[in-house]
Amino acid sequence: MPYTTLAALGLTALALLLPLVLPWLKTPVIFAACFGIAALGVSILIRAGQVSFGHAMFACAAGYAVAFAAKWWTQLDSVALLFIGTAFATMFGMVIGLFVVRYREIFFGMLNLALSMVLFAVLGKFFHLTGGTDGMRLARSTFFGMTLERDGFETALLLTAVGSAVVIGLLVQRYLNSVAGQALAAIKTNETRLEYVGLSTYRVLLVGYTLSAALCGFSGAMFVVAQGLVTPEMGYWVRSGEFVFIAILGGIAHPVGAFLGATLFEFVKLFAAAYLTGAWQMVLGIVLLAVVFLAPAGISGVILRRQKSKGGKQ
Repeated sequence: MPYTTLAALGLTALALLLPLVLPWLKTPVIFAACFGIAALGVSILIRAGQVSFGHAMFACAAGYAVAFAAKWWTQLDSVALLFIGTAFATMFGMVIGLFVVRYREIFFGMLNLALSMVLFAVLGKFFHLTGGTDGMRLARSTFFGMTLERDGFETALLLTAVGSAVVIGLLVQRYLNSVAGQALAAIKTNETRLEYVGLSTYRVLLVGYTLSAALCGFSGAMFVVAQGLVTPEMGYWVRSGEFVFIAILGGIAHPVGAFLGATLFEFVKLFAAAYLTGAWQMVLGIVLLAVVFLAPAGISGVILRRQKSKGGKQ
């Protein structure tokens, strides 16, 4: 069995079994799954050689879409809220992508950053609509029509988050192996040749950009439903940096890397914040430096290299 498959199965088993032993781990595991899905969206663009420093804006936009929908239609189920948030982020990403994908490299990254900061500023200024920096709270809604207490609600969210992560990982892997995914990767290596064979790099990158926005949107919607609160901080550049951090940490060689990176990120942050209050950012920085120097391709790159090495010996 491939090492990446073993890693995915092991991670899924841990995500489902650990909270049974330690119930307080439910929320960190849900957040790790959310961050992993968002980082997977960012890694799709990294495959094309483009790094976005503003993709948290799609998670934030989805979060506010969820909050407003819950405010206007109080009877909406949590699953419907997740769908609304994801759909809004997808449409938002498509509109932004029509303009942004015309640019490459540093211009691409900075434009995304600038747009995310515009959204952050707007959400903070329109206090009467968005609650300003205090954000918007939403009450716990039904889940698949069931009214659940907090513990049961977290369990349902945990199963949904982990299950969604598995399905999304498989679908993204299938996309990356398809003609569209291979064309997206070709933008990084030889964009001109791609145009010569009759493929529009604009259209290929727009599809990839919209897909990455959808993944970040689903991540943001899930995060807000779990937390019961959305604030402009969700769209701040620091959150976008965390998505990029996780994508680099896990590597883009395989979708499982995003979730391995997210798990490491979330639990290093959790325990570093508990035992090294005020210095947890330094711990994360050291972890990233170690990965950059010791495993430039990230955790998934190391796994695939070992897999190929073993295959060569056989």
